[in-house]
Amino acid sequence: MKAVGTWQGGDRTLLEDDEGHALTVDLPRDEGGSDLGPSSLELSVMSLAGCISTIFVIVARRRRLRLEELRVELDAQRPEGAPTITSVEGVLRVVTSAPRKDVATALEITLRTCPVGVLFERAHVPVRVRLDMVEPLTRRALSTPA
Repeated sequence: MKAVGTWQGGDRTLLEDDEGHALTVDLPRDEGGSDLGPSSLELSVMSLAGCISTIFVIVARRRRLRLEELRVELDAQRPEGAPTITSVEGVLRVVTSAPRKDVATALEITLRTCPVGVLFERAHVPVRVRLDMVEPLTRRALSTPA
């Protein structure tokens, strides 16, 4: 796995990997940037959301849980003056007819094994994600506390 960052002027950097993917990171306007892409810190939170989604789907598939929809929403806290994120709260919203217990177990496994989440854990940044299930036919919310 390789990554290359090439400065593009201002506060912009073009990020490329060895698979041909590319993305521009930039600072928001209120921090002096042009806001032409997420900041590197925002990208880390986006990566966490992507990792949780991907790993949850893999775990659910292995456990034969049928999913109709899935969405991960994260809110990272960075207190004013703090150099980085101090915690992440979120919700995994899933439309499924699978038993709540099985879906909750899949989420627990996901949060333990998501590689990006492991990085956050090792950096002592707590990540808490609650489960919000909706039944496919009624779309009735079945929330559980965090």
